Amino acid sequence: MELGFKIDKITESIENAETGESLDTFILPITEVDLNVLTKKNGWIFDWIAEFFEPEHQVYKLVTKKEPLNIQGLVSLKKMEDHVFMYLIESAPCNIGKEKKYLGVCGNLTAFSCKLSMEYGFGGVIAFISKTALISHYEKTLGAVHLGGNRMAIFEQNAQDLIDNYF
Repeated sequence: MELGFKIDKITESIENAETGESLDTFILPITEVDLNVLTKKNGWIFDWIAEFFEPEHQVYKLVTKKEPLNIQGLVSLKKMEDHVFMYLIESAPCNIGKEKKYLGVCGNLTAFSCKLSMEYGFGGVIAFISKTALISHYEKTLGAVHLGGNRMAIFEQNAQDLIDNYF
């Protein structure tokens, strides 16, 4: 599946779009209880329920310390032999469009993916499939490298930069 997430801003955490306040966040595995709100009728684009039950995929949620029950974004990852593959990433419906609540959600989740890769001993390397129109955007905002076709990767130095920025 091609990912079409937009990096609106590289922030230190996530940032209130209206006030500029930076918020403390946690990234946690989703639970079956979370599945009740992760539906298309609640505005989510991807089928996170199916993703939760996908073997070998790990699905994580981004929440703020102030609102730990409100999911701000999600990412689905798989540990490969030498990197982490990012299958899906999505900002919560409230964080999309001109009236978004928080900036930096997808950047935060991407940095987390790199951090997890680092913890696995992969140097922070992650890979993903991009929508064609966003390849240059990911090169500029994330330092991602276009590997051919729609495949992209973030390698050690740019992964470390993202980790340092967010964590």
